[in-house]
Amino acid sequence: MTTQWTEIRRDFPALARCVYLNAAAGSPTPRPVRAAVDAFYRQLEEEGDAAWDEWMEKKEAVRARVARFVGAEADEVAFVPNTSTGINLIVDLLAEDGPVLAAEPEFPTVTLPWIHRGVEVRFLAPEQGTLPAAMFAARGSPAAATIAVSHVQFSNGCRLDLDALGALKDRRNLVVCGSQSAGAFPVDVHRSGIDAFATAGHKWMCAGYGAGFAVMRRALLARRPPRAIGWMSVANPFAFDNRRYQTVAAARRTEAGCPPFAAIFALGAAVDYLSAIGREAVAERVLALNTYLTDRLRQARIEVLSPGGPFRSGETLCAVAEPRLTAARLRERGIHVTSKPEGLRIATHFYNDEADVDACVEALVSGPSRY
Repeated sequence: MTTQWTEIRRDFPALARCVYLNAAAGSPTPRPVRAAVDAFYRQLEEEGDAAWDEWMEKKEAVRARVARFVGAEADEVAFVPNTSTGINLIVDLLAEDGPVLAAEPEFPTVTLPWIHRGVEVRFLAPEQGTLPAAMFAARGSPAAATIAVSHVQFSNGCRLDLDALGALKDRRNLVVCGSQSAGAFPVDVHRSGIDAFATAGHKWMCAGYGAGFAVMRRALLARRPPRAIGWMSVANPFAFDNRRYQTVAAARRTEAGCPPFAAIFALGAAVDYLSAIGREAVAERVLALNTYLTDRLRQARIEVLSPGGPFRSGETLCAVAEPRLTAARLRERGIHVTSKPEGLRIATHFYNDEADVDACVEALVSGPSRY
């Protein structure tokens, strides 16, 4: 029987060639994303930059759609090539506030930019692999000016409750990395009380490399000027004034030079694609497939190291012997996952199906000495 999800799989040519359970590393893009990029380069090829004004208008339209996608305002959104760039822009605004509270193990992009600027990062240890929001309450946790976390942890897939974090942050800044969640789970920056947010586009967003974005709330932007600017950061760039300037108040002040139009249009196409499916529908599908995966792993007596319940995400870490060798052998069979020191990270996105999960688990069970 043909379902919505069967039709969606046809938009991802990669799925006809392999079992791709690796969105946590990088997703294949759907056909509309390729079409958006092709259209831009075809126009550039045929017309040069004659369409500059048109592209600039389309860029701002994408910015508005991205803002709606994460519950922000358009002037709070900046296009960035990756999460690391976005986090550094955020740290530039907040480093002087004082110590940062983070969880361990966290992805280094969330912590190293603070440490590089001389900010003390104080770590919280997980509770049996989970990170309940209550751990970050002002009473009972190390004093800090900023809470910096990933919505979903890159290692075991633990998903944090952003609404709960926002409710208890008190006077602290809340900075969230969305690389392992944006595109899989709804994010509402304003509702959750998030002060700054950054994500890549090449993972769960399905937008490809270079197509990330950051959100910096208006109040945060007003507190400090940007550390770095360029000719496009100012109110009147085409005045070409070498002596006087006024930076724009919006987050786009960080977009210092000519825009990477192809990546921005790819991001816009990905946001449109995900929005057409529905953010809640995507999240339900991701969680349903992840639940199916963990059930199948347990049936096969393969230990699941990722938390379930409200902490469940689209990532599952399972224990195997020789993770790197096991991942390589799976790839030889056309099954793509990621090795971690503790085992394999298997990611289920909306474009996957139960047959993908079955193929992976059966390969693990039937492998030499169960790998």
